[in-house]
Amino acid sequence: MSRNFLEINHMKKSFGDLEVIKDISLTVKEGEVVSIIGPSGSGKSTLLRCATMLEKMDGGELSFLGEKAAHEENGRCVYASRADLKRIHKHFGLVFQSFNLFPHYSVLKNIIDAPMTVDGISRKEAEARAEKLLAQLGLSDKKDAYPYQLSGGQQQRVSIARALALQPKILFFDEPTSALDPELTGEVLKVIRQLAQEHMTMIIVTHEMQFARELSDRIIFMEQGVICQEGTPEELFSSPNARVREFIGRVMNV
Repeated sequence: MSRNFLEINHMKKSFGDLEVIKDISLTVKEGEVVSIIGPSGSGKSTLLRCATMLEKMDGGELSFLGEKAAHEENGRCVYASRADLKRIHKHFGLVFQSFNLFPHYSVLKNIIDAPMTVDGISRKEAEARAEKLLAQLGLSDKKDAYPYQLSGGQQQRVSIARALALQPKILFFDEPTSALDPELTGEVLKVIRQLAQEHMTMIIVTHEMQFARELSDRIIFMEQGVICQEGTPEELFSSPNARVREFIGRVMNV
């Protein structure tokens, strides 16, 4: 039986008086691909930022592979020790919509930097890992290039290679194609498809409805900080509730 790689229970997050995540619980199993869709401002990116601990939750529980990263105590969120969080962080990688590559580093250095500093592996091993990933992603000839010399699609593929270089168990994608034109979007989606075929556990915030429909094991529709509907792509696209039907219709122009 596949185990739970990610568990979120009753997550809450506010910025001042604005309640962005009201009450969200979700579980992601090993090898599962879960897409999160919904209108802008529904809390999708904040959910990802809280799940990857870039933002602190105000309430709820967060666990990776059975290890508790945060829990609620006396009405507030308490995080695990720094040493435990450092270990838990190694379970996941995050790919941003804006690539977030270091502009003054070559492609190779962008990829090998974290495995050497975070995992403490040798330069030789880090480079071997990076070159294998670059070959997989069709970027072997770009290892000495700098980010400004790459197209957006190539930059995003480098950022995926950088996340994979740490050998995470789970990959989070925050709208990985929103900064790309349609032609370059295809390059990145092809890589994510390939990862799905390799049974990589992934949580993807996306506006690409057709892609979410084809690739996901489960789709979550979020609005106003809560999950309005979740299910298999078949359930969501064939039997959507009224709000999901309206959203999908508008986004897909059907």
